Amino acid sequence: MAAPESLRAPRAHRCATLTAVSDSAWPELRAAIASAPYPTALLSTDDARAERCLSTLGITTRSWLGALTRYSGGLLVDHGWLRVNGGGTDTLPDVATAADPATRMLVIAHDVLGGQFTWMPAQPDEPPTVHYFGPDDLGWQDLGTGYADWLSAVLTGSLTRFYENLRWPGWEDEVSTLRPDQGIHTWPPPWSAEGQDLATASRKPIPIDELIAYHHETARQLDQQ
Repeated sequence: MAAPESLRAPRAHRCATLTAVSDSAWPELRAAIASAPYPTALLSTDDARAERCLSTLGITTRSWLGALTRYSGGLLVDHGWLRVNGGGTDTLPDVATAADPATRMLVIAHDVLGGQFTWMPAQPDEPPTVHYFGPDDLGWQDLGTGYADWLSAVLTGSLTRFYENLRWPGWEDEVSTLRPDQGIHTWPPPWSAEGQDLATASRKPIPIDELIAYHHETARQLDQQ
């Protein structure tokens, strides 16, 4: 899949053109959501907001990203552990709003511990791939996969293994009570030697933006040492 226009150059598109396709990915994506092996909530969307977001991205609903953006506010996957950005809601930003113009990357999802998934080129002029910033190592990892393949893996069970070292007994009940704009701050933090066992760590909900900013600022400070 080609990079969105917003990753290359700003350009406005009429949403009618972007949605008037005979082979929309939405039926396929909706079926994948319905068959996910863990609880996955499809958030409702405001049509006007979703259409603006799709126009900003400059992609059609033939793509999984375009379909999710136009026809949903986003996804809460695996009891809400992973929050996938779509057309946006009051508590979950749309993909265009969550984009980082400084790095030309799309923030496509975040997890409850403040980890981030982005879609961006690893090198200039290369196709974009999904990258993950982990709260346990404060570093970026190129997952080497495109958006559709990444989301397909998420919806077929990949989160269980991906997060196996970052969960604790009873996490499902704890996480499912949170809003998409909340995360769980743990102390000691998961990137410290003392914070590896989240079952014994102190845990409390805080705004997810604060949690993400805390992890990135800590990573910046450690890089300067």
